[in-house]
Amino acid sequence: MPARPLSDDTLQLIDAVREALAEQGSDVEEKRMFGCHVFMVDGKMCLGVEHDELLVRLPPITHAEVAETPGVRPLSSRGLMDGYFLVGPAAYATRAQWQHWIDAALAFNPLAKATPKKAKPKTAAGNTAETSGAAARKRSIKKSTSRAPEAIEQPKTPAITGSRKTVTPRKHSVFDDDDM
Repeated sequence: MPARPLSDDTLQLIDAVREALAEQGSDVEEKRMFGCHVFMVDGKMCLGVEHDELLVRLPPITHAEVAETPGVRPLSSRGLMDGYFLVGPAAYATRAQWQHWIDAALAFNPLAKATPKKAKPKTAAGNTAETSGAAARKRSIKKSTSRAPEAIEQPKTPAITGSRKTVTPRKHSVFDDDDM
């Protein structure tokens, strides 16, 4: 089943995370995981975006305390992923709140356990599975964010001319607070 297109709000949130990580100068890779657009920092899942929520990875020992924060919910309700949270827009509505979640996830990242890389299985022809069509599609999802934020292409917004009005993207609440 093909993936659904992402909403403008989701794309803006992804760009905001991308920009925040570009300022850090870390090795960042983007990919799809847990049904989210995630950002791997130094080979470990650190942040992500699912619809209008920010996915953060924090120390598992703080799970119970963070789960009580208004606007924040655990990624898994069964306790299978302690330390992974979805932060709703109300919990990152100001730039100070936004920066808190970004900083907390980046602070934990060096301490986070990396998932071991799986060995590439060999196919009958002696090629690795990496050359298969599925692997090629998976590689196409990954992209480096080492470029400067201004070099990142913004999503195109359709402009309708004539008697119709021009459609402009709605800003996400994190961008409305400029008191930083």
